[in-house]
Amino acid sequence: MGEPIIEPIDLSRSQVFRIADLPMHKNPNGSESWNVVHGRLPTGEQISLHVSMQPAGTVPNPAHRIEHSEIICLREGALEFQHDGVTERAAAGDVLFVSKGTMHGVRNVGPGPAAYFVLAIGGDVNQQTK
Repeated sequence: MGEPIIEPIDLSRSQVFRIADLPMHKNPNGSESWNVVHGRLPTGEQISLHVSMQPAGTVPNPAHRIEHSEIICLREGALEFQHDGVTERAAAGDVLFVSKGTMHGVRNVGPGPAAYFVLAIGGDVNQQTK
């Protein structure tokens, strides 16, 4: 089962998105995610933002290649970031950048949950909308 398809939202006005009000998606590997924003900014960029949480010991999703750019902000825990044959560690407060075309994956390497925000920009981000 893949990520749920979400409708684009109106991004022409400022607003608060409350995670507590959003539906949580339970992934087959035990991780959880919340789709927050999906649409086009008034300046033309396509964006998507989701929040993810991987419990300790979670089997990570397989590495994958993206056709957009991503900024991953690690809020809690520790991640191993694999990208195009390089492995780096990230701790709470660190920011990961994934450029278009990069084969990558993240894995929780800490004793507790790893919680992070993923902001996808441009490219193919609107292909998952209805």
